[in-house]
Amino acid sequence: MDELRAIFARLPQRFGAVLALADASSESGPETFVRLLLRSLGASFETQVHIPGVGRVDFVVDGWLIVECDSRAFHEGWAKQQRDRARDMAAARLGYVTIRPLAADILSDPAGTREALREVLDALGPRLVGARRSQLRRKGSRSLPQPPNRPNAPRSPEL
Repeated sequence: MDELRAIFARLPQRFGAVLALADASSESGPETFVRLLLRSLGASFETQVHIPGVGRVDFVVDGWLIVECDSRAFHEGWAKQQRDRARDMAAARLGYVTIRPLAADILSDPAGTREALREVLDALGPRLVGARRSQLRRKGSRSLPQPPNRPNAPRSPEL
């Protein structure tokens, strides 16, 4: 962030508002777009969350929805697809729903991506949000404990 602040210090002052949107937890352009889309929807979310038995995920929204921003560079090939599906299954066993918008779609159609996110939150949120609320803290521990509504859910080895 210090490097980014130094860059913005050399820019015209009108660009200062853009710096306020920067977040070091976004690891890619598509993740930055999704973070801003979730913010525009008023959703409660955490970034780069470690979930025991699943590993690190890009976003946990409202404590139940995992959003993984998939790009060809990091998710191409059968082995990577298998790993992603195993992680999704492990997350489902813990009570999470996972969606994987493609980076190409996020960047080429942010309005469509925002609408899809809103529709998923509207369709499933009323059923799931009462049962689970995010138990995360912003900095420090980014791990989620076992969800309270599934105390005996089977654990998968962390993928």
